[in-house]
Amino acid sequence: MGKLSRRGFLSISAATVLVILLLWYFVTRFQLVSALFMPSPSAVWSAFVDILQHGYKGISLWQHLGASLGRMVSAFLLAVVIAVPAGLASGYEPRIRAILEPVVEFYRPLPPLAYYTLLVIWMGIGNASKIALLFLACFAPIYVACAASVMRMPPNYTRNAATLGASRSQVFFRVIFPLALPDVFSGIRIALGVGYTTLVAAEMVAARSGIGWMVLDASNFLRSDVIFVGIIIMAITGILLDQLLRWLKSVCVPWEGKDV
Repeated sequence: MGKLSRRGFLSISAATVLVILLLWYFVTRFQLVSALFMPSPSAVWSAFVDILQHGYKGISLWQHLGASLGRMVSAFLLAVVIAVPAGLASGYEPRIRAILEPVVEFYRPLPPLAYYTLLVIWMGIGNASKIALLFLACFAPIYVACAASVMRMPPNYTRNAATLGASRSQVFFRVIFPLALPDVFSGIRIALGVGYTTLVAAEMVAARSGIGWMVLDASNFLRSDVIFVGIIIMAITGILLDQLLRWLKSVCVPWEGKDV
């Protein structure tokens, strides 16, 4: 497998982004696609500046962003706190897996909108149903990644620890958990992406704020420039959150990729 330096990687990534921006510019500059469907970069920038200065539908951009991040982060953190121990315990103890896995596997393939209406009926149209939807979307990937990481662990690791006199809890916390941690972070990163894709659906019902709602509302009026602004903002915030998780992983799992 070939290796690439960090600087080389960033250079190629920057060149890719530049090519995409240039293609976007030329497509709109020569009107190869109607501006109704693909606004020019300058139109998107003007829409961003206008929203930054005057807000959208009477609500500032920071309030929209704060509303979306508030729903997303609260649901995401709740999913991490519950799904990580549940997934690790399920991978370690078959009886726990027998209880939890049928429930997770039942709803995991379902589109979020399929059960969102039920959440609205049960919990109302406020933030509770939206957070519950995002929680369920984030929970499954984390649970599956954690359970799978423990289940595929070589059994000689735990046998060797037990042979040396380690108790069941010591085996779990000193052997299984550290070895599963890289996969745990991978599941958490996947869950973040799944949660973001569900955010628009979560803000479809009775919302009056949020980046997802702004995109949906703009689509009703064919404001493709505002749609692009919302999508770009969501992409940038998602990338920043993912970079934060990457940094946390490097701090919490310094041994990954090394011979230990």
